[in-house]
Amino acid sequence: MSSHKIRNVSRFIQGEETSDGAGVKLKRMIGTSELNFLDPFLLLDEFKNENPDDYIAGFPSHPHRGFETVTYLLAGRMRHRDSNGNEGLLTPGAVQWMTAGKGIIHSEMPEMEDGLIWGYQLWVNLPSSLKMSEPKYQDIPPEEIPVFKSDGIEVVVIAGSCEGVNGAANTSIPIYYLDVKLEKNRTFQMEIPQDMNSLIHMIEGEAWIGTDRVQAKQGDLAVLDSGEFAQIKTDAGARFLLLAARPIEEPVARGGPFVMNTREEIIQAFRDYESGNFA
Repeated sequence: MSSHKIRNVSRFIQGEETSDGAGVKLKRMIGTSELNFLDPFLLLDEFKNENPDDYIAGFPSHPHRGFETVTYLLAGRMRHRDSNGNEGLLTPGAVQWMTAGKGIIHSEMPEMEDGLIWGYQLWVNLPSSLKMSEPKYQDIPPEEIPVFKSDGIEVVVIAGSCEGVNGAANTSIPIYYLDVKLEKNRTFQMEIPQDMNSLIHMIEGEAWIGTDRVQAKQGDLAVLDSGEFAQIKTDAGARFLLLAARPIEEPVARGGPFVMNTREEIIQAFRDYESGNFA
């Protein structure tokens, strides 16, 4: 394999400490002045707290329109409810893939009084043709998420595929969402379609990315450049998220919990919500 086909790191993102919902402390990796948008990824948050005061108030009822939210829980429990009467409980290793479409009002509340809560929320944009589609949920328990294993490599395949193992989620656009664990002295290499944007977020440990052997440490987000393959090596062991998706390449208009194509559509979303005609 010629080296020019391997994706290297184009930039590192450290993220920003912030809060959301009713005061939940989190680290925002995408959706800041440092990295506002990586088409089609609108936002990536890591919430990791052991102090109940930092998470117990959760994310009370709030609206969304025009995109998808993907919540991946590593530790703790999170109860979600919505305006359509749906309800579910996220446990460690579970995924909730919500397509807000034309509109939904939902809440995400920790169902625990102490201990560690840890997970990620990703916002994925929708093309204009799907922004006003019917909202839907995919609640995926950990036992339904396929895992690829091979000689010190373990890949939880949430979306997309890895070595012939297809992910659990049905996605609106082509997307990969992988949780990769490497034992010490292992190399992970995976083909990624050249027309996709891609990134790696280090959950634990340290690794070398690409032929440039740029070191990524716990908490780093590495945006990758173009190429056909991602390549990650580790000496002492590592765990990371690998995300990749085909860009939508449409105008993006944001207004709080709404993501549409024009400012006029954002104004209409607020009107619909405030008038009680939401969804």
